[in-house]
Amino acid sequence: EYLSPHKLKELIKHYSEFVTHPVSLREIKTEMVPKEVPEEEEKESEEDGEDEDDFEVSDEEEKEPEMEEVTTYEYNQINTDPAIWSRDKDSITDEEYQEFWNVVSKGDGGASAEDWTHFNAEGNINFKSILYLPSEVPFALQQGLTENNDSGLRLYVRKVLISDTFDLMPRYLSFVKGVIDSDDLPLNVNRETLQESKIIKIIKKKLVRKAIELIRKMMKAEIPEDDEEPEEAEVDADGNVVEIEKPKKTHPYISWYKKFGLSLKMGCIDDSANKDKLQKLLLFKSNKSLGDDDFVSFQEYTDRMKDWQKEIYVFPGESVKIMEESSFMDAFNERDVEVLYLTDSIDEYYLQHVREFDGKKFRDITKEGVKFSDEDEDMAKRRSKVYQETFKPLTKFLKKLYGSDVSRVSISKRLGRAPAIVSSNEYGNSANMDRILRAQAFAHGVAPGENEMPTGILELNPRHPFITSLLEAVPDDDDEASQAVKDNAWLLLDMATMAGGFPIRDPKKYASRMSRVLKSNLGVESLALAEEIEPPEEEDEPEDPDFDMPDMDGINLDDLEMPGGFKAVPVKE
Repeated sequence: EYLSPHKLKELIKHYSEFVTHPVSLREIKTEMVPKEVPEEEEKESEEDGEDEDDFEVSDEEEKEPEMEEVTTYEYNQINTDPAIWSRDKDSITDEEYQEFWNVVSKGDGGASAEDWTHFNAEGNINFKSILYLPSEVPFALQQGLTENNDSGLRLYVRKVLISDTFDLMPRYLSFVKGVIDSDDLPLNVNRETLQESKIIKIIKKKLVRKAIELIRKMMKAEIPEDDEEPEEAEVDADGNVVEIEKPKKTHPYISWYKKFGLSLKMGCIDDSANKDKLQKLLLFKSNKSLGDDDFVSFQEYTDRMKDWQKEIYVFPGESVKIMEESSFMDAFNERDVEVLYLTDSIDEYYLQHVREFDGKKFRDITKEGVKFSDEDEDMAKRRSKVYQETFKPLTKFLKKLYGSDVSRVSISKRLGRAPAIVSSNEYGNSANMDRILRAQAFAHGVAPGENEMPTGILELNPRHPFITSLLEAVPDDDDEASQAVKDNAWLLLDMATMAGGFPIRDPKKYASRMSRVLKSNLGVESLALAEEIEPPEEEDEPEDPDFDMPDMDGINLDDLEMPGGFKAVPVKE
Protein backbone atom coordinates (compact mmCIF):
# COMPACT_ATOMS: atom_id res chain seq x y z
CA GLU A 1 0.00 0.00 0.00
CA TYR A 2 2.72 2.52 0.96
CA LEU A 3 4.74 1.75 -2.21
CA SER A 4 1.94 2.67 -4.60
CA PRO A 5 2.64 5.89 -6.55
CA HIS A 6 -0.58 7.47 -5.36
CA LYS A 7 0.22 6.85 -1.67
CA LEU A 8 3.83 8.00 -2.05
CA LYS A 9 2.69 11.22 -3.73
CA GLU A 10 0.17 11.82 -0.95
CA LEU A 11 2.80 11.37 1.78
CA ILE A 12 5.30 13.63 0.04
CA LYS A 13 2.71 16.39 -0.49
CA HIS A 14 1.62 16.15 3.15
CA TYR A 15 4.97 16.10 4.98
CA SER A 16 7.57 17.41 2.52
CA GLU A 17 5.57 19.84 0.44
CA PHE A 18 7.88 22.79 1.15
CA VAL A 19 11.30 21.22 1.75
CA THR A 20 14.13 22.96 -0.10
CA HIS A 21 15.54 19.76 -1.62
CA PRO A 22 13.48 18.65 -4.64
CA VAL A 23 11.65 15.39 -4.10
CA SER A 24 10.85 13.53 -7.32
CA LEU A 25 8.84 10.37 -7.84
CA ARG A 26 9.65 7.90 -10.60
CA GLU A 27 6.48 7.07 -12.46
CA ILE A 28 6.20 4.08 -14.79
CA LYS A 29 4.18 4.55 -17.97
CA THR A 30 3.26 1.93 -20.57
CA GLU A 31 2.14 2.96 -24.07
CA MET A 32 1.84 1.57 -27.60
CA VAL A 33 4.24 3.00 -30.25
CA PRO A 34 5.04 2.05 -33.87
CA LYS A 35 7.61 -0.76 -34.05
CA GLU A 36 11.01 0.32 -35.35
CA VAL A 37 12.12 -1.38 -38.56
CA PRO A 38 15.83 -2.46 -38.79
CA GLU A 39 17.95 -0.57 -41.35
CA GLU A 40 18.62 -3.69 -43.53
CA GLU A 41 14.90 -4.43 -43.91
CA GLU A 42 14.24 -0.76 -44.61
CA LYS A 43 16.82 -0.76 -47.49
CA GLU A 44 15.32 -3.88 -49.02
CA SER A 45 11.86 -2.37 -48.93
CA GLU A 46 13.17 0.77 -50.66
CA GLU A 47 14.79 -1.31 -53.48
CA ASP A 48 11.59 -3.23 -53.99
CA GLY A 49 9.77 0.07 -54.18
CA GLU A 50 12.07 1.34 -56.99
CA ASP A 51 11.41 -1.80 -59.10
CA GLU A 52 7.70 -1.29 -58.80
CA ASP A 53 7.80 2.34 -60.05
CA ASP A 54 6.90 1.18 -63.60
CA PHE A 55 3.68 -0.30 -62.40
CA GLU A 56 0.57 1.63 -61.52
CA VAL A 57 0.27 2.66 -57.91
CA SER A 58 -2.99 1.47 -56.42
CA ASP A 59 -5.22 3.77 -54.41
CA GLU A 60 -5.35 1.32 -51.57
CA GLU A 61 -4.60 2.66 -48.14
CA GLU A 62 -1.09 2.36 -46.84
CA LYS A 63 -0.44 -0.55 -44.60
CA GLU A 64 -0.75 0.30 -40.89
CA PRO A 65 2.58 0.13 -39.02
CA GLU A 66 3.14 -2.67 -36.61
CA MET A 67 2.73 -1.54 -32.94
CA GLU A 68 4.62 -2.62 -29.86
CA GLU A 69 4.28 -1.96 -26.11
CA VAL A 70 6.99 0.27 -24.58
CA THR A 71 7.55 0.98 -20.85
CA THR A 72 9.02 4.38 -19.94
CA TYR A 73 10.29 5.81 -16.65
CA GLU A 74 9.74 9.47 -15.86
CA TYR A 75 10.73 11.54 -12.79
CA ASN A 76 8.26 14.21 -11.69
CA GLN A 77 8.99 16.68 -8.88
CA ILE A 78 6.26 16.59 -6.24
CA ASN A 79 7.20 19.47 -3.91
CA THR A 80 6.75 22.34 -6.37
CA ASP A 81 4.94 24.77 -4.01
CA PRO A 82 7.26 27.53 -2.76
CA ALA A 83 7.75 28.21 0.97
CA ILE A 84 7.15 31.94 0.67
CA TRP A 85 7.19 32.50 4.45
CA SER A 86 10.98 32.11 4.41
CA ARG A 87 11.33 35.08 2.06
CA ASP A 88 11.35 38.76 2.96
CA LYS A 89 7.73 39.98 3.00
CA ASP A 90 8.66 43.12 1.03
CA SER A 91 9.68 40.94 -1.91
CA ILE A 92 6.35 39.05 -2.04
CA THR A 93 3.47 40.40 -4.11
CA ASP A 94 -0.22 40.21 -3.22
CA GLU A 95 -0.73 37.76 -6.07
CA GLU A 96 1.86 35.41 -4.56
CA TYR A 97 0.18 35.64 -1.15
CA GLN A 98 -3.19 34.80 -2.73
CA GLU A 99 -1.68 31.87 -4.63
CA PHE A 100 -0.21 30.55 -1.38
CA TRP A 101 -3.63 30.98 0.27
CA ASN A 102 -5.05 28.47 -2.21
CA VAL A 103 -2.30 26.04 -1.20
CA VAL A 104 -3.02 26.47 2.52
CA SER A 105 -6.83 26.59 2.42
CA LYS A 106 -7.36 23.69 0.02
CA GLY A 107 -10.47 25.44 -1.28
CA ASP A 108 -12.14 25.83 2.14
CA GLY A 109 -12.76 29.47 3.07
CA GLY A 110 -13.24 31.22 -0.25
CA ALA A 111 -11.31 31.60 -3.46
CA SER A 112 -9.27 34.46 -1.99
CA ALA A 113 -8.14 35.55 1.47
CA GLU A 114 -9.68 38.63 3.08
CA ASP A 115 -6.40 39.71 4.68
CA TRP A 116 -3.14 38.26 5.97
CA THR A 117 -0.11 38.97 8.14
CA HIS A 118 3.47 37.81 7.62
CA PHE A 119 5.81 38.08 10.60
CA ASN A 120 8.92 36.73 12.33
CA ALA A 121 8.60 36.00 16.05
CA GLU A 122 11.71 36.24 18.21
CA GLY A 123 12.14 35.39 21.87
CA ASN A 124 12.29 32.13 23.77
CA ILE A 125 11.50 30.41 20.51
CA ASN A 126 11.93 31.85 17.04
CA PHE A 127 9.54 31.07 14.22
CA LYS A 128 8.17 32.50 10.99
CA SER A 129 4.49 32.53 10.19
CA ILE A 130 1.82 33.63 7.73
CA LEU A 131 -1.76 33.91 9.02
CA TYR A 132 -4.76 34.32 6.73
CA LEU A 133 -8.31 35.51 7.38
CA PRO A 134 -10.74 33.73 5.03
CA SER A 135 -13.28 35.67 3.00
CA GLU A 136 -15.97 32.99 3.38
CA VAL A 137 -17.07 30.88 6.33
CA PRO A 138 -15.37 27.44 6.32
CA PHE A 139 -17.65 24.46 5.89
CA ALA A 140 -17.22 23.21 9.47
CA LEU A 141 -18.30 26.56 10.92
CA GLN A 142 -21.32 26.63 8.61
CA GLN A 143 -22.41 23.37 10.25
CA GLY A 144 -21.70 24.72 13.74
CA LEU A 145 -18.88 22.20 14.35
CA THR A 146 -16.61 24.37 16.47
CA GLU A 147 -15.30 21.51 18.62
CA ASN A 148 -14.47 19.07 15.80
CA ASN A 149 -13.20 21.68 13.39
CA ASP A 150 -9.76 20.73 12.08
CA SER A 151 -7.12 23.33 12.72
CA GLY A 152 -6.23 25.43 9.71
CA LEU A 153 -2.64 25.92 10.95
CA ARG A 154 0.32 23.69 10.14
CA LEU A 155 3.47 23.43 12.26
CA TYR A 156 6.71 22.94 10.31
CA VAL A 157 10.27 22.39 11.47
CA ARG A 158 12.80 23.40 8.82
CA LYS A 159 9.97 23.21 6.23
CA VAL A 160 9.09 19.63 7.22
CA LEU A 161 5.53 19.17 8.48
CA ILE A 162 5.34 18.05 12.11
CA SER A 163 1.56 18.17 12.55
CA ASP A 164 -1.56 19.91 11.32
CA THR A 165 -3.69 18.88 14.31
CA PHE A 166 -2.12 21.01 17.05
CA ASP A 167 -4.48 23.32 18.91
CA LEU A 168 -2.47 26.39 17.98
CA MET A 169 -5.61 28.56 17.96
CA PRO A 170 -8.59 28.65 20.34
CA ARG A 171 -11.91 27.50 18.93
CA TYR A 172 -13.20 31.03 18.31
CA LEU A 173 -10.25 31.59 15.91
CA SER A 174 -10.50 28.18 14.27
CA PHE A 175 -11.24 29.87 10.92
CA VAL A 176 -7.68 31.34 10.79
CA LYS A 177 -5.43 29.43 8.40
CA GLY A 178 -1.68 29.57 7.83
CA VAL A 179 1.73 28.07 8.53
CA ILE A 180 4.27 28.23 11.37
CA ASP A 181 7.88 27.22 10.73
CA SER A 182 10.58 27.04 13.41
CA ASP A 183 14.23 26.08 13.19
CA ASP A 184 14.56 25.72 16.98
CA LEU A 185 12.55 22.52 17.32
CA PRO A 186 14.04 19.06 16.66
CA LEU A 187 12.70 17.10 13.72
CA ASN A 188 12.19 13.97 15.78
CA VAL A 189 10.12 15.76 18.42
CA ASN A 190 7.42 13.68 20.05
CA ARG A 191 3.99 15.08 19.30
CA GLU A 192 2.49 14.28 22.70
CA THR A 193 5.46 15.77 24.52
CA LEU A 194 5.41 18.91 22.39
CA GLN A 195 1.67 19.38 22.93
CA GLU A 196 2.15 19.49 26.69
CA SER A 197 5.27 21.65 26.65
CA LYS A 198 5.53 25.37 27.20
CA ILE A 199 6.73 25.86 23.63
CA ILE A 200 3.29 25.34 22.16
CA LYS A 201 1.76 27.65 24.77
CA ILE A 202 4.22 30.40 23.84
CA ILE A 203 3.54 29.94 20.12
CA LYS A 204 -0.22 29.89 20.71
CA LYS A 205 -0.13 33.09 22.75
CA LYS A 206 1.81 34.95 20.07
CA LEU A 207 -0.43 33.65 17.27
CA VAL A 208 -3.60 34.72 19.07
CA ARG A 209 -2.18 38.20 19.63
CA LYS A 210 -1.19 38.51 15.95
CA ALA A 211 -4.60 37.27 14.75
CA ILE A 212 -6.45 39.82 16.89
CA GLU A 213 -4.12 42.58 15.68
CA LEU A 214 -4.82 41.53 12.08
CA ILE A 215 -8.59 41.81 12.62
CA ARG A 216 -8.17 45.18 14.36
CA LYS A 217 -6.05 46.47 11.49
CA MET A 218 -8.74 45.45 9.00
CA MET A 219 -11.37 47.23 11.15
CA LYS A 220 -9.35 50.47 11.29
CA ALA A 221 -8.44 50.48 7.60
CA GLU A 222 -10.04 53.07 5.36
CA ILE A 223 -12.52 52.13 2.67
CA PRO A 224 -10.53 51.45 -0.53
CA GLU A 225 -11.10 53.89 -3.37
CA ASP A 226 -12.63 52.86 -6.68
CA ASP A 227 -10.23 51.99 -9.47
CA GLU A 228 -12.84 52.90 -12.09
CA GLU A 229 -12.40 56.00 -14.17
CA PRO A 230 -14.67 58.92 -13.18
CA GLU A 231 -17.84 59.16 -15.23
CA GLU A 232 -18.62 62.22 -17.29
CA ALA A 233 -20.87 64.72 -15.55
CA GLU A 234 -24.43 64.99 -16.79
CA VAL A 235 -25.85 68.38 -17.72
CA ASP A 236 -29.55 69.30 -17.69
CA ALA A 237 -31.38 71.49 -20.25
CA ASP A 238 -30.32 74.69 -18.45
CA GLY A 239 -26.66 73.72 -18.52
CA ASN A 240 -26.45 72.90 -14.82
CA VAL A 241 -24.39 69.94 -13.74
CA VAL A 242 -26.57 67.13 -12.40
CA GLU A 243 -25.01 65.54 -9.35
CA ILE A 244 -25.47 61.79 -9.36
CA GLU A 245 -25.60 60.30 -5.90
CA LYS A 246 -23.31 57.28 -5.79
CA PRO A 247 -24.28 54.32 -3.63
CA LYS A 248 -22.59 54.28 -0.26
CA LYS A 249 -19.65 51.89 -0.15
CA THR A 250 -19.59 49.21 2.50
CA HIS A 251 -16.48 48.88 4.63
CA PRO A 252 -14.76 45.52 4.00
CA TYR A 253 -14.72 44.82 7.75
CA ILE A 254 -18.52 45.09 7.95
CA SER A 255 -18.94 42.52 5.17
CA TRP A 256 -16.44 40.24 6.90
CA TYR A 257 -17.98 40.79 10.36
CA LYS A 258 -21.42 39.69 9.16
CA LYS A 259 -19.91 36.25 8.53
CA PHE A 260 -17.53 35.89 11.49
CA GLY A 261 -19.00 38.13 14.21
CA LEU A 262 -20.36 35.15 16.16
CA SER A 263 -16.85 33.75 16.58
CA LEU A 264 -15.59 37.04 18.04
CA LYS A 265 -18.46 37.06 20.55
CA MET A 266 -17.58 33.51 21.50
CA GLY A 267 -14.03 34.70 22.10
CA CYS A 268 -15.27 37.29 24.62
CA ILE A 269 -16.84 34.40 26.55
CA ASP A 270 -13.98 31.90 26.29
CA ASP A 271 -10.86 34.09 26.33
CA SER A 272 -10.92 36.31 29.41
CA ALA A 273 -7.31 37.40 28.82
CA ASN A 274 -8.17 38.99 25.45
CA LYS A 275 -11.76 39.93 26.29
CA ASP A 276 -11.13 43.69 26.26
CA LYS A 277 -9.41 43.56 22.86
CA LEU A 278 -12.15 41.42 21.34
CA GLN A 279 -14.94 43.67 22.66
CA LYS A 280 -13.53 46.57 20.65
CA LEU A 281 -14.00 44.49 17.48
CA LEU A 282 -17.73 43.85 17.99
CA LEU A 283 -20.42 45.64 15.99
CA PHE A 284 -24.15 45.97 16.70
CA LYS A 285 -27.32 47.41 15.28
CA SER A 286 -29.01 50.21 17.22
CA ASN A 287 -32.04 52.50 17.02
CA LYS A 288 -29.73 55.06 15.37
CA SER A 289 -28.06 52.70 12.86
CA LEU A 290 -30.75 50.69 11.10
CA GLY A 291 -29.35 50.41 7.56
CA ASP A 292 -28.26 47.05 6.17
CA ASP A 293 -24.61 48.06 6.49
CA ASP A 294 -24.93 50.46 9.42
CA PHE A 295 -23.36 49.19 12.63
CA VAL A 296 -21.99 50.75 15.80
CA SER A 297 -19.12 49.60 18.01
CA PHE A 298 -18.96 49.88 21.78
CA GLN A 299 -16.40 52.67 21.49
CA GLU A 300 -18.60 54.69 19.13
CA TYR A 301 -21.57 54.15 21.44
CA THR A 302 -19.75 55.37 24.55
CA ASP A 303 -18.34 58.39 22.69
CA ARG A 304 -21.85 59.70 21.94
CA MET A 305 -23.56 58.79 25.22
CA LYS A 306 -25.66 61.40 26.96
CA ASP A 307 -23.91 63.41 29.66
CA TRP A 308 -26.16 61.94 32.34
CA GLN A 309 -25.97 58.39 30.98
CA LYS A 310 -23.95 55.97 33.12
CA GLU A 311 -24.86 52.61 31.55
CA ILE A 312 -24.87 50.99 28.12
CA TYR A 313 -28.46 50.16 27.21
CA VAL A 314 -28.94 46.88 25.33
CA PHE A 315 -32.06 45.19 24.00
CA PRO A 316 -31.79 41.43 23.27
CA GLY A 317 -34.52 40.24 20.93
CA GLU A 318 -35.50 38.13 17.97
CA SER A 319 -35.34 40.73 15.20
CA VAL A 320 -34.68 44.44 14.71
CA LYS A 321 -38.20 45.03 13.39
CA ILE A 322 -39.83 43.59 16.51
CA MET A 323 -37.55 45.59 18.81
CA GLU A 324 -38.18 48.85 16.93
CA GLU A 325 -41.92 48.55 17.61
CA SER A 326 -41.56 47.35 21.19
CA SER A 327 -43.02 49.36 24.07
CA PHE A 328 -39.68 49.04 25.87
CA MET A 329 -38.28 51.61 23.41
CA ASP A 330 -40.82 54.38 24.13
CA ALA A 331 -38.90 56.10 26.91
CA PHE A 332 -35.57 55.84 25.05
CA ASN A 333 -36.93 57.24 21.77
CA GLU A 334 -38.55 60.07 23.71
CA ARG A 335 -35.20 60.98 25.30
CA ASP A 336 -33.20 60.33 22.08
CA VAL A 337 -31.08 57.69 23.85
CA GLU A 338 -29.29 55.08 21.76
CA VAL A 339 -30.02 51.41 22.48
CA LEU A 340 -28.00 48.51 21.07
CA TYR A 341 -30.02 45.73 19.44
CA LEU A 342 -28.70 42.24 20.21
CA THR A 343 -30.24 39.83 17.70
CA ASP A 344 -27.85 36.85 17.91
CA SER A 345 -28.64 33.97 20.26
CA ILE A 346 -25.10 34.06 21.62
CA ASP A 347 -25.64 37.65 22.78
CA GLU A 348 -27.61 36.42 25.81
CA TYR A 349 -24.69 34.24 26.92
CA TYR A 350 -22.33 37.12 26.17
CA LEU A 351 -24.24 39.41 28.56
CA GLN A 352 -24.05 36.79 31.31
CA HIS A 353 -20.25 36.47 31.06
CA VAL A 354 -19.26 40.02 30.10
CA ARG A 355 -20.92 42.56 32.37
CA GLU A 356 -19.35 45.82 31.19
CA PHE A 357 -17.24 47.66 28.66
CA ASP A 358 -14.64 50.24 29.65
CA GLY A 359 -16.10 50.51 33.14
CA LYS A 360 -19.69 51.04 31.95
CA LYS A 361 -22.13 48.27 32.83
CA PHE A 362 -24.65 46.80 30.44
CA ARG A 363 -28.31 47.40 31.22
CA ASP A 364 -30.93 45.11 29.67
CA ILE A 365 -33.95 47.33 29.05
CA THR A 366 -36.33 44.33 29.15
CA LYS A 367 -35.58 43.86 32.85
CA GLU A 368 -36.52 45.89 35.88
CA GLY A 369 -34.23 48.54 37.32
CA VAL A 370 -34.02 50.86 34.30
CA LYS A 371 -33.57 54.43 35.55
CA PHE A 372 -32.92 57.76 33.88
CA SER A 373 -30.71 60.35 35.53
CA ASP A 374 -32.00 63.26 33.45
CA GLU A 375 -34.93 63.82 35.83
CA ASP A 376 -35.03 65.75 39.08
CA GLU A 377 -34.45 63.04 41.70
CA ASP A 378 -36.55 64.79 44.34
CA MET A 379 -39.46 65.26 41.95
CA ALA A 380 -39.17 61.65 40.75
CA LYS A 381 -39.32 60.32 44.33
CA ARG A 382 -42.37 62.43 45.25
CA ARG A 383 -44.14 61.49 42.03
CA SER A 384 -43.43 57.79 42.55
CA LYS A 385 -44.75 57.93 46.11
CA VAL A 386 -48.02 59.53 45.03
CA TYR A 387 -48.53 57.02 42.20
CA GLN A 388 -47.93 54.07 44.54
CA GLU A 389 -50.45 55.34 47.07
CA THR A 390 -53.05 56.16 44.41
CA PHE A 391 -52.85 52.82 42.60
CA LYS A 392 -52.34 50.64 45.66
CA PRO A 393 -55.93 49.22 45.49
CA LEU A 394 -55.39 48.25 41.84
CA THR A 395 -51.98 46.63 42.36
CA LYS A 396 -53.33 44.73 45.37
CA PHE A 397 -56.38 43.52 43.43
CA LEU A 398 -54.35 42.45 40.39
CA LYS A 399 -51.76 40.54 42.43
CA LYS A 400 -54.55 38.64 44.19
CA LEU A 401 -56.30 37.95 40.89
CA TYR A 402 -53.20 36.81 38.97
CA GLY A 403 -51.71 34.78 41.79
CA SER A 404 -48.49 33.03 40.79
CA ASP A 405 -48.75 34.16 37.15
CA VAL A 406 -46.84 37.32 38.07
CA SER A 407 -44.16 37.80 40.68
CA ARG A 408 -45.05 41.42 41.38
CA VAL A 409 -47.30 44.27 40.21
CA SER A 410 -45.59 47.66 40.21
CA ILE A 411 -46.05 51.19 38.89
CA SER A 412 -43.74 51.82 35.95
CA LYS A 413 -41.60 54.93 35.49
CA ARG A 414 -40.60 54.30 31.90
CA LEU A 415 -43.70 53.39 29.86
CA GLY A 416 -44.90 55.79 27.19
CA ARG A 417 -47.91 54.83 25.08
CA ALA A 418 -48.36 51.26 26.39
CA PRO A 419 -50.80 50.63 29.28
CA ALA A 420 -48.69 47.84 30.79
CA ILE A 421 -45.81 45.50 30.05
CA VAL A 422 -44.28 42.39 31.60
CA SER A 423 -40.56 42.72 32.33
CA SER A 424 -38.06 40.24 33.74
CA ASN A 425 -36.35 40.15 37.09
CA GLU A 426 -33.03 41.97 37.10
CA TYR A 427 -31.10 38.78 37.85
CA GLY A 428 -33.36 36.37 35.96
CA ASN A 429 -33.65 35.29 32.33
CA SER A 430 -35.10 37.70 29.83
CA ALA A 431 -38.00 36.76 27.56
CA ASN A 432 -35.54 36.30 24.71
CA MET A 433 -33.33 33.99 26.78
CA ASP A 434 -36.41 32.00 27.80
CA ARG A 435 -37.29 31.58 24.12
CA ILE A 436 -33.77 30.33 23.36
CA LEU A 437 -33.79 27.84 26.25
CA ARG A 438 -37.19 26.45 25.28
CA ALA A 439 -35.88 25.89 21.73
CA GLN A 440 -32.95 23.73 22.86
CA ALA A 441 -33.24 20.48 20.91
CA PHE A 442 -30.75 18.55 23.07
CA ALA A 443 -32.04 19.48 26.54
CA HIS A 444 -31.84 16.44 28.83
CA GLY A 445 -33.99 15.64 31.83
CA VAL A 446 -36.89 17.93 30.86
CA ALA A 447 -40.11 16.23 29.86
CA PRO A 448 -42.53 18.01 27.52
CA GLY A 449 -44.55 20.55 29.47
CA GLU A 450 -42.20 20.62 32.45
CA ASN A 451 -40.28 23.65 31.24
CA GLU A 452 -42.47 26.18 33.02
CA MET A 453 -42.54 29.74 31.78
CA PRO A 454 -40.85 32.31 33.97
CA THR A 455 -42.86 34.61 36.19
CA GLY A 456 -42.47 38.25 35.15
CA ILE A 457 -43.13 41.63 36.73
CA LEU A 458 -46.24 43.46 35.57
CA GLU A 459 -45.45 47.17 35.16
CA LEU A 460 -48.46 49.52 34.95
CA ASN A 461 -48.50 52.88 33.24
CA PRO A 462 -50.26 55.22 35.71
CA ARG A 463 -50.95 57.81 33.00
CA HIS A 464 -52.77 55.48 30.60
CA PRO A 465 -56.59 55.69 30.45
CA PHE A 466 -56.90 51.87 30.55
CA ILE A 467 -55.20 51.81 33.95
CA THR A 468 -57.15 54.72 35.43
CA SER A 469 -60.44 53.20 34.24
CA LEU A 470 -59.52 49.83 35.70
CA LEU A 471 -58.66 51.54 38.99
CA GLU A 472 -62.16 53.04 39.13
CA ALA A 473 -63.71 49.61 38.46
CA VAL A 474 -61.84 47.87 41.27
CA PRO A 475 -64.35 46.86 43.98
CA ASP A 476 -63.88 47.31 47.70
CA ASP A 477 -62.11 44.65 49.72
CA ASP A 478 -65.30 42.87 50.71
CA ASP A 479 -67.00 43.00 47.31
CA GLU A 480 -66.55 40.50 44.50
CA ALA A 481 -65.41 41.86 41.16
CA SER A 482 -67.68 41.31 38.18
CA GLN A 483 -66.73 38.91 35.41
CA ALA A 484 -66.26 41.86 33.03
CA VAL A 485 -63.71 43.49 35.37
CA LYS A 486 -61.85 40.19 35.74
CA ASP A 487 -61.80 39.66 31.99
CA ASN A 488 -60.47 43.17 31.41
CA ALA A 489 -57.76 42.62 34.02
CA TRP A 490 -56.75 39.30 32.44
CA LEU A 491 -56.75 40.84 28.95
CA LEU A 492 -54.48 43.55 30.29
CA LEU A 493 -52.04 40.88 31.50
CA ASP A 494 -52.26 38.99 28.20
CA MET A 495 -51.52 42.16 26.27
CA ALA A 496 -48.62 43.09 28.57
CA THR A 497 -47.23 39.55 28.37
CA MET A 498 -47.08 39.55 24.58
CA ALA A 499 -45.69 43.10 24.53
CA GLY A 500 -42.90 41.93 26.84
CA GLY A 501 -41.95 39.10 24.49
CA PHE A 502 -43.41 36.25 26.54
CA PRO A 503 -45.91 33.70 25.20
CA ILE A 504 -49.43 33.36 26.59
CA ARG A 505 -49.31 31.11 29.64
CA ASP A 506 -52.71 29.42 29.16
CA PRO A 507 -53.99 29.61 25.57
CA LYS A 508 -57.24 27.83 26.47
CA LYS A 509 -58.24 30.41 29.11
CA TYR A 510 -57.15 33.18 26.77
CA ALA A 511 -59.48 31.83 24.07
CA SER A 512 -62.35 31.68 26.57
CA ARG A 513 -61.84 35.31 27.58
CA MET A 514 -61.74 36.44 23.97
CA SER A 515 -64.96 34.53 23.30
CA ARG A 516 -66.70 36.43 26.10
CA VAL A 517 -65.38 39.73 24.71
CA LEU A 518 -66.69 38.91 21.23
CA LYS A 519 -70.02 37.82 22.69
CA SER A 520 -70.40 41.14 24.46
CA ASN A 521 -69.27 43.29 21.53
CA LEU A 522 -71.47 41.48 19.00
CA GLY A 523 -74.51 41.43 21.27
CA VAL A 524 -74.81 37.64 21.23
CA GLU A 525 -77.09 36.39 24.01
CA SER A 526 -76.30 32.68 23.79
CA LEU A 527 -73.45 30.61 22.35
CA ALA A 528 -75.77 27.68 21.58
CA LEU A 529 -75.41 26.50 18.02
CA ALA A 530 -78.23 27.07 15.56
CA GLU A 531 -80.27 24.13 14.23
CA GLU A 532 -78.73 22.29 11.32
CA ILE A 533 -80.40 23.32 8.05
CA GLU A 534 -82.36 20.75 5.97
CA PRO A 535 -82.41 21.91 2.34
CA PRO A 536 -85.21 20.43 0.10
CA GLU A 537 -84.41 17.75 -2.39
CA GLU A 538 -83.65 19.06 -5.85
CA GLU A 539 -85.53 17.66 -8.87
CA ASP A 540 -83.50 15.99 -11.58
CA GLU A 541 -82.97 18.46 -14.40
CA PRO A 542 -83.37 17.14 -17.96
CA GLU A 543 -80.23 16.77 -19.97
CA ASP A 544 -79.50 19.32 -22.66
CA PRO A 545 -80.76 18.13 -26.11
CA ASP A 546 -78.28 17.45 -28.83
CA PHE A 547 -77.70 20.35 -31.21
CA ASP A 548 -79.48 19.93 -34.56
CA MET A 549 -78.35 21.68 -37.70
CA PRO A 550 -80.97 24.07 -39.07
CA ASP A 551 -82.71 23.33 -42.35
CA MET A 552 -80.58 24.71 -45.22
CA ASP A 553 -83.08 24.13 -47.99
CA GLY A 554 -84.29 27.74 -48.06
CA ILE A 555 -80.82 29.29 -48.34
CA ASN A 556 -79.40 30.29 -51.72
CA LEU A 557 -75.62 29.76 -51.66
CA ASP A 558 -75.18 32.23 -54.53
CA ASP A 559 -76.15 35.02 -52.18
CA LEU A 560 -73.30 34.20 -49.81
CA GLU A 561 -70.14 36.07 -50.77
CA MET A 562 -66.91 35.03 -49.04
CA PRO A 563 -64.10 37.49 -48.13
CA GLY A 564 -61.84 38.29 -51.05
CA GLY A 565 -64.60 38.14 -53.65
CA PHE A 566 -65.13 34.37 -53.56
CA LYS A 567 -68.59 32.86 -53.60
CA ALA A 568 -69.85 29.72 -52.04
CA VAL A 569 -70.38 26.95 -54.57
CA PRO A 570 -72.78 24.10 -53.77
CA VAL A 571 -71.29 20.64 -53.80
CA LYS A 572 -72.93 18.19 -56.13
CA GLU A 573 -73.52 14.72 -54.78
